[in-house]
Amino acid sequence: MNKKVTPKNNPLNTAPWRYYLVLAIIGLIYLCLMARTAYIQVVEPEMLQKQGDLRSLRVAANTVQRGNIVDRNGAELAISVPVQTVWADPKIIMDNNALAMTKHWQALADVLDQDINQLTTRVVRNPSKRFIYLERKISPAMANYIKELKIPGIHLRKESKRFYPTGEISAHLLGFTNVDDKGIEGIERMYDELLTGTGGAKRFRKDAKGRKIEIISVKEAEQAQDITLSIDQRIQAIAYKELKGAVQAFKATSGSVVVANIHTGEILAMTNSPSYNPNNRRNTAIHRFRNRAITDIYEPGSTMKPLTALTALEFGSAKANTVINTSPGWMRLGGRRVSDPINRGKLSIEDILVTSSNMGTTKLALSVPKDYLLTKFFDAGFADDTGTNLVGESSGMMHDRSRWSEFELATLSWGAGLAITPVQLARLYVALANGGIKRRLTIVKSNGEPIDPADEVRIFSEKNSLAVTHMLEAVVDQHVPKAKVDGYRVGGKTGTSIKAVAGGYGNDYVGLFAGIAPISNPAIVVVVVINEPSGDLYHGGEVAAPVFSRVMKGALRVLNIAPDAQESRTASKQIEATEKTIVAGEHHA
Repeated sequence: MNKKVTPKNNPLNTAPWRYYLVLAIIGLIYLCLMARTAYIQVVEPEMLQKQGDLRSLRVAANTVQRGNIVDRNGAELAISVPVQTVWADPKIIMDNNALAMTKHWQALADVLDQDINQLTTRVVRNPSKRFIYLERKISPAMANYIKELKIPGIHLRKESKRFYPTGEISAHLLGFTNVDDKGIEGIERMYDELLTGTGGAKRFRKDAKGRKIEIISVKEAEQAQDITLSIDQRIQAIAYKELKGAVQAFKATSGSVVVANIHTGEILAMTNSPSYNPNNRRNTAIHRFRNRAITDIYEPGSTMKPLTALTALEFGSAKANTVINTSPGWMRLGGRRVSDPINRGKLSIEDILVTSSNMGTTKLALSVPKDYLLTKFFDAGFADDTGTNLVGESSGMMHDRSRWSEFELATLSWGAGLAITPVQLARLYVALANGGIKRRLTIVKSNGEPIDPADEVRIFSEKNSLAVTHMLEAVVDQHVPKAKVDGYRVGGKTGTSIKAVAGGYGNDYVGLFAGIAPISNPAIVVVVVINEPSGDLYHGGEVAAPVFSRVMKGALRVLNIAPDAQESRTASKQIEATEKTIVAGEHHA
């Protein structure tokens, strides 16, 4: 009987190292899992929290509509209206093969006034994106049409669009916003932060079925503020209509009108021509957007002569009844000639203003020290802003140098050698009419609050200011019939200046008129500037005075200011002097 032999390589006798290897591998896997778990939960837990929040945390935004801009009576000048914005989700479009809906895409392109190839290319070019604007701020009718197309991946989003009910009448003053409702011109830019407000937001968590299960936080919205301007839209409309007609009639390059309240410094109208439609600015040249009443500067011409006369009265080198000998009608200063069209002989200060005598004005200017004359011009607000804080306002051009020749002082006295804006000229006449107090002009309604003492300063005496104001009435009565207003006593001064060019003066003119009414109790200042009128009519009394008359007439009626033409000049002076004395005594007491 043979003995059975067991082979040495029997699997049952295999070395145990394989077993331990398997155990080691399993242990290593569990160790790695434990390490990873510890790393995620202890060292970097934020990552999983972030991933969880992406799937469950949501934010509901509460947008705030832009505030309105209204005039002093509450009439709406700028409002926000609800509109829709079309946007696309390229991923949804590609996943649903929505581009195959050719007719639908053609209809979408037609309603958006876009080329269908360019429209679809924008989607194909970015197939992984989740948001692309197709058209911002479309009308509700267009939105309803697009909704009916039912193209997968094409959505509508609620937004608001700025609308300006007054159109071109107040365009330069109000300015406009961009497509994102950010103010970029005029009042819209100046008060953008107040008009915008701050949107609110609610953070909450939802479950897999989309139900709200937890409110994390709530941020309340800060409502936008409305801005109430000092503008009276009725006066603004009158001013724009008359200005536009004059610019067209005289074939002028441009024009501006400023209407201001004498007692408060509030601007009641500020308009320019040519204007533009702020609701549709497509193809509008950029230079059409600027507010010429505050940006463009002109030599004011003879509208400065009342300031020169007032300076002489203030210094004491002349009195209201002083007579100036202007014979022989011309004179030489440093080799340069100063002259009047004719020899006017002896003139009172009122006659100098009525006849607009360069000779008389020059002699008044040279009768006071140079520094005193220049100081009064600077005190009037030239080379300084008017206080409106409007974006782009120019401070004008008034040289502040130590050496001035007599001829330069002479030309300065009749409004040459300096350049100012229409609103600066209005500020001067406001100070002249209210008794010599220079006030800070404002474009925002004052609501009856007392004027801050820091916003006003006396630059002329009341007596001399009112004396010159009454002289301006004689200017209109005797020299500028086109500036008269039926039923009212009006005072003012014309100005005609030649526009400066490189190296001297050119061939273009600027016609101006600045006036006050009613003289018995001054309430309104109106300044009219007609820039570069064409043809034979270019003097201020011919092109600007008629506009002044019609604008002043409309403004006085809108404000319900009683006519005063029936009062004689002598009687009104006596009454006015008595009232001023009483008021001054009460104020002193």
